[in-house]
Amino acid sequence: MKIMVAVKRVVDYAVKIRVIPDKTGVETTNVKMSMNPFCEIALEEALRIRESGRASEVVAVSMGPQQCVDTLRTGLAMGADRGIHVETKEMLYPLSVAKLLRALVEVEKPQILILGKQAIDDDCNQTGQMLAGLLNWPQGTFASKVVLDKEKQEVTVDREVDGGLETLCLDLPAVITTDLRLNQPRYATLPNIMKAKSKVIKKYTPQELNVEIKSDLQILQVTEPPKRKSGVMVSSVDELIDKLKNEARVI
Repeated sequence: MKIMVAVKRVVDYAVKIRVIPDKTGVETTNVKMSMNPFCEIALEEALRIRESGRASEVVAVSMGPQQCVDTLRTGLAMGADRGIHVETKEMLYPLSVAKLLRALVEVEKPQILILGKQAIDDDCNQTGQMLAGLLNWPQGTFASKVVLDKEKQEVTVDREVDGGLETLCLDLPAVITTDLRLNQPRYATLPNIMKAKSKVIKKYTPQELNVEIKSDLQILQVTEPPKRKSGVMVSSVDELIDKLKNEARVI
């Protein structure tokens, strides 16, 4: 059984985001980049399934410029068997990513596709759902627990909903997107980082996969959120009540 995991290169979660002066996007020059945290969780879950003997191979996939190879090397150091890089300088939106993944599915024939539920740079939370729709595969989104039954060729997914937990039983092949509570990703050890340098990363272009990259979205402007006013100290309960009654509150 083969598992394919999509991993995205994003601005590191600990970096303070800065908007470019012309307001066309955010600053990425000389900014620390890393693997999307939700993608780390997806990869960790795939590795645990393989280590339990219920899968034979984990393939990590990343899309974007040449620098995405660094993200793939991180995934290989965590334990992925090999990597695939779809190289393009075009801006990729969820539908384009879903189409590229569908094309790779036709090449690689995985039984399970695992993605992070969203990326922390755009928070779209759309790629997994679009991919399941394009493939006509069952989907288990926002997974907080995944149990694979290799004999029955099905996977059980617990997902958090407003009313509590919902349990889905999906026939394979299937698409799963991961939530934060699913697991705690491992750190890549130095020996594994060294081994990752010799692991195979296969390259494709969108043209080789017969996928046309075009955007159905247009970014008009990127702006920082308005700065919140600092808090004030009051000397009495009466003064506090007066401010609550008479001063406009920013929600």
